Amino acid sequence: MMEAIRLIRERERSPVELVKDMLETIRKKNGELNAYITVCEEEAVREAEQLTREWESGILRGPLHSIPVAVKDLVFTEGIRTTMGSVIHQDFIPAEDATIIEKLKDSGAIIIGKTNTHEFAYGPTGDVSHYGPVRNPYDPSRISGGSSSGSAAAVASGMAFAGIGTDTGGSVRIPASACNLVGMKPTFGRISKNNIFPLAYTLDHPGPITAGVEENAILLNILAGPDPADRYSLLESPPDFTSELGDGVEGKVIGLPSHYFRLLDPEVRAAAKRSVRKFESLGAKVVEVDIPVMPKINEAQIVTIQCEAAAIHRETMESRPGDYAPEVLARLEASVKRAGWEYVRAQQERPGLIEAFNDVFSKVDVLLTPTLPILPTPIGERKTVVDGKEIDVIPALLSLTSPTNFTGNPSLSVPAGFSQGGLPIGIQLIGNHGDEAKLYRFGYAFEQAHR
Repeated sequence: MMEAIRLIRERERSPVELVKDMLETIRKKNGELNAYITVCEEEAVREAEQLTREWESGILRGPLHSIPVAVKDLVFTEGIRTTMGSVIHQDFIPAEDATIIEKLKDSGAIIIGKTNTHEFAYGPTGDVSHYGPVRNPYDPSRISGGSSSGSAAAVASGMAFAGIGTDTGGSVRIPASACNLVGMKPTFGRISKNNIFPLAYTLDHPGPITAGVEENAILLNILAGPDPADRYSLLESPPDFTSELGDGVEGKVIGLPSHYFRLLDPEVRAAAKRSVRKFESLGAKVVEVDIPVMPKINEAQIVTIQCEAAAIHRETMESRPGDYAPEVLARLEASVKRAGWEYVRAQQERPGLIEAFNDVFSKVDVLLTPTLPILPTPIGERKTVVDGKEIDVIPALLSLTSPTNFTGNPSLSVPAGFSQGGLPIGIQLIGNHGDEAKLYRFGYAFEQAHR
């Protein structure tokens, strides 16, 4: 994306040329990868023509002027269908934009298309959708990760310069890791959820997916900010998330939480160790830490997502059960069985669990973990073997990302290399509430050294 920003700024390409080139790439690649449900060709060209007129008169709305962005098909777009990856909403056309779409348009970004998603975002694999599975650009037989599967596959394959996803248990970071991208789940409430179809009210975090760290921070600058239409929105004005990018990590302290390193694919473990050594070579100190409340946080996150998803879907489940994908329906049926007292207890304990989790940041600047404990699995596979032990794919994919959905801490996935078979591996950087700029600082230092 940074190169596209430069081409527009230095007047080497016009907005119309940029968008038409992107649409041609989509025509060539989307048939194989299935990243897009709807390509907004007419709307994108029309908007590019307007942005070209502004560009010709010397007006740039901002760094994203005419940059094509792929948007997860849970985010409402006025006049453009928004399906949630489900047959139930295949004809739904929102009457207004989500707040983040308004922000993107105001900044000059172009919505190039609506991307495929795991049905109702209730799955981390990205291969269960009414519109078919999304395929990983690095190996089309494998999952792209979910639920923001299409947004990640679009960016990784050059069918968009940036993507918008939502993250309830890891759904921005999981596909970012699986597709060799940067994915940010910011502090809860940092980005408005207004007019985004919910999976879990108190766990959902919209977030940007990009090829690099700097452009991710630029995108968060545009997306973040208070919104009275979202009751969970943070009230304070956000900082400049690019402000610390070049400050390095010398003298900073990275914590390795033992709970996150227990069951890992050997190649993931090796990549994490290489990442640790890279940070040490940059002058950071790395220490092992323990977070005793992790088991309670994990259980409370599961209770919360199940109860909130059940509340959202109960009526539709009763009226149209046959229209859900069987796997998603099974997860929702299990969700409905959760007792109300379990949810109440989880929310009562939540402030104390968050405080106990954040105590670690009195000792370290950030935490470093793998993003995923396993490599991207074959499409449709629900069992895999790690260190000779057969495990379930869905809970494994969620295990290292979902805790910070419950606590609301910002978490950044950055590429950390490839397996011997060429599959991407990511590491996750976790910070205290409000520390997105610090995470970008660490991610940028690692990215520059890793090249």
